[in-house]
Amino acid sequence: MSEPAGVAAEEEPGAEEDEREAGPGSGILRVFGRQLKRFRVRAGLERPEFGSMTGYSVSTIAAYEQGRRVPPPKFIDRADEVLDAGGVLQEMKEEVARAQYPAFFRDAARLEAEAVELHVYANQAVPGLLQTDEYARAVFGMWRPLLGEETITQRVTARLARQDIFARMPMPTISFVIEEATLRRPLGGAGVLRGQLEQVLLVGQQRNVELQVLPTKREEHAALGGPFTLIETREGRRIAYVEAHKDSRLHTERSSVREFEEQYGILRAQGLTPRESLAFVEKLLGETCPS
Repeated sequence: MSEPAGVAAEEEPGAEEDEREAGPGSGILRVFGRQLKRFRVRAGLERPEFGSMTGYSVSTIAAYEQGRRVPPPKFIDRADEVLDAGGVLQEMKEEVARAQYPAFFRDAARLEAEAVELHVYANQAVPGLLQTDEYARAVFGMWRPLLGEETITQRVTARLARQDIFARMPMPTISFVIEEATLRRPLGGAGVLRGQLEQVLLVGQQRNVELQVLPTKREEHAALGGPFTLIETREGRRIAYVEAHKDSRLHTERSSVREFEEQYGILRAQGLTPRESLAFVEKLLGETCPS
């Protein structure tokens, strides 16, 4: 593993810094934008003409060229083809995609996407891998300092894109332990919570997913320190990603990761079984339905 033990991720930025470093305006987007403009000019196309050929507005093309917005993969593929870029633009697609995430999460997002095993403990909000569009939008809308609307949309899109992992082949092994209180917290309102519980049920029924609820009434708890994710890569590396205020961190040292593995194993023993958990979520869903 190239990262040293306890690699500290970048501090979570404030609203203005976030626009500059964690997405729009970040280095890779500026590089991509310059290359995009260079190929467009070389092809003798003005922005309106190029936009009509790719299906994007002039203002959107300008935002991509200026590094102010994250272009989606389908645009990059189409632009490379239209501009006869010879794969130069496509080669940056993975790095451009990573710019969708806040800086402190980018390394974790890369590892998550490549994981053969992924185990998530959540006690604050429904895990991002399970979130609906509406729930994710509510979460980012509550962020302080406030995020701009464009940044919120970008973050929601990136969060939902991570859920492609459920359809990946070969299928990774994925499990969740979620606090009961998290599933009862009506972030975004009762309607948003209903949709979110439906999503939890849907994903929890997949063959490669095990979902467990940790009841609030339990008298013992193995992980009061907060949420974390355990990741195992194709190469057999085991990593722990720990979310903490302004100090999200990847742990790679075996002794540190083993501590989180021990906590997770006990949490699973303290939680409801997967079958009991799905029945519990169904019960919660029934409680949220209007009478």
